[in-house]
Amino acid sequence: MRILVLYSCLILLLTSCGRQAYVFTSFHEPANEGLRMLYSYDGRRWSDLDTVLLRPSVGVQQVMRDPSMVQGPDGTFHLVWTSSWRQDKGFGYASSKDLVHWSTPRWIPAMQSEAAVNVWAPELFYDEATARYLIVWASCIPGRFEKGQEDDSNNHRLYYTATSDFQSFTPPTLFLDPGFSVIDAVIVPRAVNDYVLVLKDNTRPERNLKVAFGETATGPWKQVSAPFTAQFTEGPSVVRLQDHWLIYFDAYQTKTYEAVQTKDFIHFEKSAVQVPADHKHGTIVPVKRKVIKSLLKHFEKT
Repeated sequence: MRILVLYSCLILLLTSCGRQAYVFTSFHEPANEGLRMLYSYDGRRWSDLDTVLLRPSVGVQQVMRDPSMVQGPDGTFHLVWTSSWRQDKGFGYASSKDLVHWSTPRWIPAMQSEAAVNVWAPELFYDEATARYLIVWASCIPGRFEKGQEDDSNNHRLYYTATSDFQSFTPPTLFLDPGFSVIDAVIVPRAVNDYVLVLKDNTRPERNLKVAFGETATGPWKQVSAPFTAQFTEGPSVVRLQDHWLIYFDAYQTKTYEAVQTKDFIHFEKSAVQVPADHKHGTIVPVKRKVIKSLLKHFEKT
């Protein structure tokens, strides 16, 4: 617990001293170009690098949607993404030391043992408690769960795999069955034995964002909340700023990018943010300012 408290204090110190910055993985529709990235010095006002950092080359459709990234303890950035709408039973993966030079993309066959019709929105999380990376995604397995509001071809549940080296992976395991079609999950650590899961209820009456709570990064997840966003919202991205969290999301019907602010994941209020046009959802990663300085220098941005 002392380590977690010291880590939180360090993050606050870096933020207050102005040395903290953020990158936001992104893509543009129709998702055939590849990885894009935003950057920010305050977590609220974002600028676009306006370039493609990594091009998609794996999967049936060879697209790059929902790019999710974390920085590991050794400084390596790990990236996963949706490589196809349908037919794929896995997701794309690549890594980088500097966000400029990337490993050759690989396809990870996460659901080869299942009759899944898709693998959507893999989300990366480094679990300090177990020193493993978790990858959580949504898949539809026709006939596996009660139909509910959705057709079998759209009745998603969340699954996960774990790895310590991105070479070997645990078998796919059910991560969350809330009794309805669910996609787009983000794990948020608050303290020791205290985690929040931000998720999208993908059923036709809902199509909005909710939260659930658990004592470990793999659940079990309880107390699924009422929605805290309007309908037609998805792709949550969460960043901690001092004593509160911002939850960004894609309001895809109005074609706007919005955010809410919360201190407890119970009470939410709209928050003003500035996000470039055409940005589609990824993940927000805290980095040192020198990372952004290096990116701007490489791509000759001022």
